[in-house]
Amino acid sequence: MQLGAFSISLTVKDIEASRAFYEKFGFEIFGGDASQNWLILKNGDHIIGLFQGMFEKNTLTFNPGWDSNATQLDSFTDIRDLQRELKSQGVQLVSEADEATTGPASFVAIDPDGNPILVDQHV
Repeated sequence: MQLGAFSISLTVKDIEASRAFYEKFGFEIFGGDASQNWLILKNGDHIIGLFQGMFEKNTLTFNPGWDSNATQLDSFTDIRDLQRELKSQGVQLVSEADEATTGPASFVAIDPDGNPILVDQHV
C-alpha cells in the first residue's frame, strides 16, 4: 500500500506566530498562502501544514501520487484502491472518494484515539 507523501496538518490559532515558531526549527515555507490562512512548511523530507480556521483537529495527511516535494510519482496506488483495501479490512471512513471518478479525490478515517487521517490525492 503506497500512501504517498506524509505530513501533519496542524490546526493553529495564529498562522504567523506558528510560522515564526517552526522557522526556528529550520522549517521554510514550501507552499500555501498565509492570506488564505494556510501554509506548508518543509525541513528536508519533513512537512508540516499550518491551517488556521480550516480543521477542528490536527490531522495526519497522506498524498497518494506525490513524493515529499509534491512531485508527481510515475507509479502510485490510486486513492480508490487504497479506500477499497482499507474498507475490506474493516476501516470505517467518515468521508469517501467517489469510486466512479478518476483523478483528484479524498477520504477521511478516524483512528482509535480520534485522530483524523486525511488521504488526499491531487493527481
